[in-house]
Amino acid sequence: MSLSKRLDLVSSFVSSGAKILDVGSDHAYLPIALIKRGKISAAIAGEVVEGPYQSACQNVQKEGLSQQIQVRLASGLDAMNAEDEIEEIVIAGMGGRLISTILDQGQAKLQGIQSLILQPNNRENELRIWLEKHGYHITAEEILEEAGKIYEILVAKPGKMALSWKDQTFGPYLLKNRSEVFYKKWLKEAEKIEGLLVKIPDEHEEEKLELAQKLAAINEVLDES
Repeated sequence: MSLSKRLDLVSSFVSSGAKILDVGSDHAYLPIALIKRGKISAAIAGEVVEGPYQSACQNVQKEGLSQQIQVRLASGLDAMNAEDEIEEIVIAGMGGRLISTILDQGQAKLQGIQSLILQPNNRENELRIWLEKHGYHITAEEILEEAGKIYEILVAKPGKMALSWKDQTFGPYLLKNRSEVFYKKWLKEAEKIEGLLVKIPDEHEEEKLELAQKLAAINEVLDES
């Protein structure tokens, strides 16, 4: 099964032979592809909405993979149990705040999980802050563009880390690598903030100051070689 560029990059961080939970499985495309490639041994595809759940069930059955992939109608990490022996969790294609909420509400089920592979669509800084506060350290990050949209991927494992504001905002690994897509994202964000600063009334001093400080930080990073 062919994966989008985004999901294909997400799949590259899944460990060989792992048992995974794919939260909000997007019709089970990722688990199906990983099983067919022989990369993972088993998967749970979790869906919270009836429509995508039924679609995922149909796709798994169509591919003849019902023995290796279980599709479950459940919210977040409630899709897995201790007896499933899940080793890695994938949560892709949601907002960073929602991913943080899913992890927060499912903390009791994170015991024994070796790796979190996360692809937030926005608010990546909030997700990094959650990981830092809850005893995870980021081991890899990637940034990519697909169909005019820019996505970030974070991989985290149990262990402490200390992030600066700059690390939280831009990503510790993305800051080191600073790809062309990285610069494109933050140039676009700088332009957006500049436009907002012009529109915000002068009496909203606190809001304008906060945005001006963020803009200065972005420009500082963009100017660094």
